[in-house]
Amino acid sequence: MFPYIVRRIFVMIFMLTLLSIVTFLLFNAVPTDPARLTCGKSCTPEIIAANRIRLGLDQPLLTQYLDWMKGIFVGRTYGTGSAAFECSKPCLGYSFRSGEEVTKLIVDAIPVTMYLASGAFILWMVVGISAGIVAAKHQGKWQDRTIMGISLVGYSLPVFFIGLLFLVFAIVRWNILPYPDYESPFDDPLAFFQTMLLPWVTLAILYSAYYARLTRSQILEIMGEDYIRTARAKGLPDRVVFRKHAFRAGLTPIVTSAGLDLAGLLGGAVITEYIFSLPGLGRVAIGAVTDYDLPTITAAVLVAAVFVIVANLIVDILYVAIDPRVRMT
Repeated sequence: MFPYIVRRIFVMIFMLTLLSIVTFLLFNAVPTDPARLTCGKSCTPEIIAANRIRLGLDQPLLTQYLDWMKGIFVGRTYGTGSAAFECSKPCLGYSFRSGEEVTKLIVDAIPVTMYLASGAFILWMVVGISAGIVAAKHQGKWQDRTIMGISLVGYSLPVFFIGLLFLVFAIVRWNILPYPDYESPFDDPLAFFQTMLLPWVTLAILYSAYYARLTRSQILEIMGEDYIRTARAKGLPDRVVFRKHAFRAGLTPIVTSAGLDLAGLLGGAVITEYIFSLPGLGRVAIGAVTDYDLPTITAAVLVAAVFVIVANLIVDILYVAIDPRVRMT
């Protein structure tokens, strides 16, 4: 396994490097002048030229990219002379729109997104897999039809619709919960839970519906395999056959989907964060897009890609623990 992990790490580094090049070139190809965006309405050509030098935009594109990559590992200096200032490592750029280092913006936003993604993940995995198991064990019966009907409705509803329903009825009309005002779980656990409950449920409704259907289909497919019939013919109890053979073998596609879905949410649950006013990574990215804050956009895309690529590596490693038939080559 160790050689496989080493190879995958090298591939991951190559993919991240390639992605950083594409992302950097893509956002620098936008037909806007970042130097012009850093000053207000009273900009003059002299101020724009000074800002361009301060941002390093007067350098060739390759030099700009190398300086940006260098800043991630050792930090970098913006500007020259008395106007120079340091951006400490890992420096993902400097947002002149907000007057802060991009790294600080990302670091402040990531915990919120992680709390949102992890809470919703636990909720949808427990509910979705449990519902899928119940539906598979009662195939064709009322339990199966009810669960699949509910999951179909849940999977059909878009996130923004579910979120707005919760916001309008649970908060505005019925006053069950206070209006979302994010607090750290270490400062005010109760306020944190009240703020995060509806976003968790909003995401869990969509994803648990999908995982209920996925779990049911996988279990029913595995239960028809020859080795399952052999295990039953040997006299093993149904619960043992299900737990040790059927469920474990059916986990592989579930783990794949779960890892990628969680990684995608860690990159920013944009709609949910925006509806419930959560200062997460998705909301930071949306704000950067609307403000043409190119350094922040580039950093947000890169961080989201890191989550997805690392999740792929973790999922591949988990395959061996879940299904011994899988061999890493």
